[in-house]
Amino acid sequence: MQQTLPSVSLPVSLVADLQDSLLMAMTDLQRLEGLLDHATSNLLERFGSANQALGDLGGDRGEELISPIRHSLHQAVTELQFHDMATQLIVHTGKVLQSCAWRLADQAMEPEDGEVPLELDPMPERPSPVTQSEMDAGSIDLF
Repeated sequence: MQQTLPSVSLPVSLVADLQDSLLMAMTDLQRLEGLLDHATSNLLERFGSANQALGDLGGDRGEELISPIRHSLHQAVTELQFHDMATQLIVHTGKVLQSCAWRLADQAMEPEDGEVPLELDPMPERPSPVTQSEMDAGSIDLF
């Protein structure tokens, strides 16, 4: 006995609108990734400048005063690991959205005569590439 999967009939215009919405969301995520990259790059540059300025202040008594500031800078840079985690989530979510959009198109629209069927990228296997929900530990060397 052959099993049939349940199906839902949707108007092509609805599927096209949904696909457009998914692709717009994917574009917004790509823009967000660019904004995060830019902000993180600026932050790293400013932390580097601050660390260099602290090094220029040196001296015997100066190093005693500078050490806690340098430690705080190192901790702040460690917090920038958030950028890496956020970027991984954005890329993952973009892949899921793109896969959904192409699958919708593939299922809802019949290929035209002579049209080569879409080769769909597989849906990401893991639900999320990032398991942490907050930054509590870790280290990054400033230089």
